[in-house]
Amino acid sequence: MGIKGLQGFVARVCPDACRTVDLREMAEKHRLDHPDFPPVVVVDAMSCVRYWYTPESWVCGGQWREYLANLEDFIKAFTAAGIKLVFYFDGVVEEKKRDEWIKRRLQNNKEIARIFQFIKTHGKQPGRGMFVVPSALPTFTRFALKSLGQKTVCTLQEADFEVAAYGLQHNCIGILGQDSDYLIYNTCPYFSIEKLCLDRLVTVMYSREGLCRALGLSLTHLPLFACLLGNDVVPESLLEGFWQKCLVTSPHKNNSYNRRTNILLAVANYISKVPCSYSSLKHLEEMLPLGSDKTLLCRGVESYLLPGQQSPWIPPNARNCQMFSLQQQTAMCQDKEIFQLAKEQHIRSENYTIFNILSNGEIECSNSLEDECDTEIPGQALIYRPARQHIYSVLLESGKGGAYPVVKEWFVYFGNPLQQPELIQPVQPSIPG
Repeated sequence: MGIKGLQGFVARVCPDACRTVDLREMAEKHRLDHPDFPPVVVVDAMSCVRYWYTPESWVCGGQWREYLANLEDFIKAFTAAGIKLVFYFDGVVEEKKRDEWIKRRLQNNKEIARIFQFIKTHGKQPGRGMFVVPSALPTFTRFALKSLGQKTVCTLQEADFEVAAYGLQHNCIGILGQDSDYLIYNTCPYFSIEKLCLDRLVTVMYSREGLCRALGLSLTHLPLFACLLGNDVVPESLLEGFWQKCLVTSPHKNNSYNRRTNILLAVANYISKVPCSYSSLKHLEEMLPLGSDKTLLCRGVESYLLPGQQSPWIPPNARNCQMFSLQQQTAMCQDKEIFQLAKEQHIRSENYTIFNILSNGEIECSNSLEDECDTEIPGQALIYRPARQHIYSVLLESGKGGAYPVVKEWFVYFGNPLQQPELIQPVQPSIPG
């Protein structure tokens, strides 16, 4: 989900880290350097949905044919340049990122409420300034891309990790997306979807090396830098006192910069003086108010290490194995053959949420475009719950052996504070056999 303010910081303060590139030229160079490997761009699809969905009418639902035509044009532009695309979609919300997921869903609720207020006041839908992606569009996009013959992958863990790992392992010419975490991973180049000019295949490439030069850091420092600014593992709320200490001692403070920019420079200045070692990391963990969990920094730094990578901050014997942890969770489904089939179909984007239910009995549904002031119609999450209960029963075979495992639902609807999952009991369908 990225580091707050980092993308804007790079654009404003590190011009050397933003370079306009021609993807056709990069693909041609790749073909010369690697004649046995076609040029591939790995696409963070969740970052791109807003770029693809341009129809003016969006409040009342999808302009499907128009959207499909946009996807076709996108694919054709890359195909004409001899570039293969691989599309990655989020397939799971990891537990360590649940709090951030909830925070963003509640924020989305406020934005949707403003949209309905605008419609009631002005009698028309708002412009793109208040745009919210139509409900379930990412899900439909997966199937649209598959129907257009594209390789789509649904992840078993956080998408940015798997995208970065794929880009590195398959020698891709780059990652196309809009997530500042791609500046932190030591992987292939990172291209901006927001800056992409499709007809010329020109965009901005963000350079990790350029960022490091501007900050006075090395690539090795970047994972710790990200953690000390606050990310999906280390909450910003724990770092305010540390930032203040860095600001007081920073020689780079500039009154023409906003506070966040000065914090980024001050934190970088602090880290540049810290020896790259495990003992330094442990000292930082003791110094920060991390509460009962003194391993947050260690886990945060480790979350940026791709398969096969090492870090001086974390010795190999201190590493936890985080790669594809969901593959090991088979508690909810005892039939290994069915479980394996569901996992394979999940990765190929051939089903939706089934693997998550079979693996750990948990499911989430993001915001829908629903008016919280309209109390006559309950939210879709509640309307379709009885149908889901029957589906859970079939999937988990509740009737066999008398076991009825509950399913944890994180469904966004008005009145649900999302403080904990709702525990939903499967219900056997009243159909014989």
